[in-house]
Amino acid sequence: MNAIQPSAHIEATVDKIQTSEVSRLEQAEAFVEVALDLQKQPKEMQDLLDALFLYQKAEEMTEEHPLARARAIAGRGTALRRMPGSGLEELTLACEAFEEALPIMREQGTEEETAEVEMNYGLVLQALASAGKAPITKAVETYHRALRFFTRKLFPREFAILHNNLATAYLSMRLSPEREVMREALAVQSFQEALKVINLEEDPTEYAMLQNNLGNALQAMRSKHPWEDLHRAVEAYNEALKVRTPHDTPIEYANTLTNKANALMNLPDDMEQPQLGNPQHLTEAAKMLREAETIFTQHHVHDRAHIVGSLAGELEQELTAHSTAEGSP
Repeated sequence: MNAIQPSAHIEATVDKIQTSEVSRLEQAEAFVEVALDLQKQPKEMQDLLDALFLYQKAEEMTEEHPLARARAIAGRGTALRRMPGSGLEELTLACEAFEEALPIMREQGTEEETAEVEMNYGLVLQALASAGKAPITKAVETYHRALRFFTRKLFPREFAILHNNLATAYLSMRLSPEREVMREALAVQSFQEALKVINLEEDPTEYAMLQNNLGNALQAMRSKHPWEDLHRAVEAYNEALKVRTPHDTPIEYANTLTNKANALMNLPDDMEQPQLGNPQHLTEAAKMLREAETIFTQHHVHDRAHIVGSLAGELEQELTAHSTAEGSP
């Protein structure tokens, strides 16, 4: 990245700290503390640039203090990851920072701070993997290391985030056909683990996202009990729709409605008598798709509107043909 120009008030803060009578190590630690505050809740991009500037200053002052320097480098990696619209350059620099800091932190740092860096490292690896610049398996390994510390009982929020990220990582893997079922089952298991600590009352938005994602994973899973999995997927979508409404979250609502319709299309009306087909579920699915089409159109998501509208039309034609065939003498 180019040289960073800090804000005037950050330059003043640096001058004030550097003219104080504390040691260089304490000055560097003060820079890191200010940077952490800036990056926790940045109000604008300049806050993150100021944090990067402070981390770099801290790095320069801690050559003889490996752990303090590693903390500053890890902070720099986290700030780079949080940059708005982080591109390949920022993600690559963040990855390099974490890889430089982690060996020292694993050896000398606290378990908690090391696990937090592992979690951020995993997020960067996962983003790079989606661009084909890192193996997704490396992100999975990193998340599992973080989970050794961020347990469900002591750190429920971090535990849920890690399991949601793990599930997403599993779903993005490309494995041999005989291992695909295992990958899908692991994704479902991770979403279920996250839902053990995220509930409807305390965190409805996260709960809805996890339930929607769980439904998608169940729908994609290839198992010996496909209809049971589809039924569980519909139940998960119903949970998500307790939060996602056409008034408050129209696009998310339409997406979940579409997902539920897809599940119903492949689910028999009576799982004990699958030979009777699923005209009831198809009728329900067509209505959901038309509702989703209307919402997508109203909010100018025209590509999605076209897709669900076309699918609804196909279902309606199928239902009409089925009704005509049943009415024939």
